[in-house]
Amino acid sequence: MSDAESPTNPTLTPDAQTDDFEAVDVFAESTDMDLRPGADNCYKCTACDVSCPVAEVDDEFPGPKFQGPEQWRLKRKDDAAVDDSIMSCSNCMRCDDACPSGVPLSQMHNTARGEYVDEEMDKLSREYVRNRILANYGTLAQLGSMFPRLTNAVMGNSLVQQINEKVLGITAERDFPEFATQTFREWWNERGGPQVRSEEKRVAYFHGCYSNYNTPEVGKAMVRVFESFGYEVVVPKQRCSGTPMFANGMLDDAKRAAGINVENFAGLIPEGYDIIASCTSCSMSLRQEYPELFDIDGIEDLSAHTYEALEYLRIHEDLESEIREASVSDQSFAYHAPCHGRNQGLDRQAVELFRELDGVNIEDVGDSCSGISGTYGWKEEKYDKSMQIGADMFDHMEHAEGNVGMTECPTCSMQMEHGTGYDIKHPLQLLEEALV
Repeated sequence: MSDAESPTNPTLTPDAQTDDFEAVDVFAESTDMDLRPGADNCYKCTACDVSCPVAEVDDEFPGPKFQGPEQWRLKRKDDAAVDDSIMSCSNCMRCDDACPSGVPLSQMHNTARGEYVDEEMDKLSREYVRNRILANYGTLAQLGSMFPRLTNAVMGNSLVQQINEKVLGITAERDFPEFATQTFREWWNERGGPQVRSEEKRVAYFHGCYSNYNTPEVGKAMVRVFESFGYEVVVPKQRCSGTPMFANGMLDDAKRAAGINVENFAGLIPEGYDIIASCTSCSMSLRQEYPELFDIDGIEDLSAHTYEALEYLRIHEDLESEIREASVSDQSFAYHAPCHGRNQGLDRQAVELFRELDGVNIEDVGDSCSGISGTYGWKEEKYDKSMQIGADMFDHMEHAEGNVGMTECPTCSMQMEHGTGYDIKHPLQLLEEALV
């Protein structure tokens, strides 16, 4: 038995970890988080506004500069209420990447959005109820996956979709993602957990909500690929990464989820484990948003030891040599780099890797945002804008040689399929086909 399954503190074992956590109240008072140095670094170059996909299609959205440093200055000077336009920010975080001065724009946006929801939003409003549901997709998915076939039939019914739009404001234009008949965690438990033991090569898999409930084939591919390289893979108990909660201003929910995740994953780091995510939004959340927004013991260690799956293998293994020696049947892919992948410097990794794989043609479809941005494109009033944002990507996909899409982000995958009708693969699935 590995140390990861029998550490000094039994509450930190991958199979017996806590689901309870008393969150630290970081935002008890708005003055607790001093963002003034970041705001003062802004010299109004508007690079963030130019990079913003929402501002490009929504004339009423004032852009990241106003939502961040300008709004912060107004609030500090006049104690002004947070402007409701903050809820139109999709949390794509492209503005962080665009800013030449290192202004913590997304941190400001997340803070302002949380304050707006707490202090300004009517908790009985349709918008709040809808956003709370979307933000807590993991809870919805846990219930729906208990009876997946029934849930899929009900949620796929056009009448139910129309009711959801009229009552909750969830667009009827999109097909609800189907739940798998067996979740990733059910498969993991059925196979008996880790099949490889190692003292030197250890990873803890953060599968997130979507790979667990909707696309377990991605999680299975991750496990098989890493085990083929000799890694011991463990799968601790976990909650949603918090990405949809940040995007909807549900910071209390995000703190609770983050607390559980930090406690269950950070405790494995001294045992030699790194944390691997197959979703770029999940890795971004654990790496950047957690330490920016929360004060939880172990959170900095978790951030420093979190990687996206393909990124980790490229760092620690000679993946390029393995790929050059492998081959698959002839396939062509239209690859989209998620915004949250770009923010981590991962936008070229799949293209650079798979262009060396015999039998594969892969084409980057450009640097535009897909437009769905997690829950943004699921909102009735945002649907048309999300499709306008995604139009450039759709056009590039349709002109690419391949008719299969590829991306690391599950909601980008939804948008790609919705806008083109293409099947979508995760890079890990192609890597599994080539190497395992």
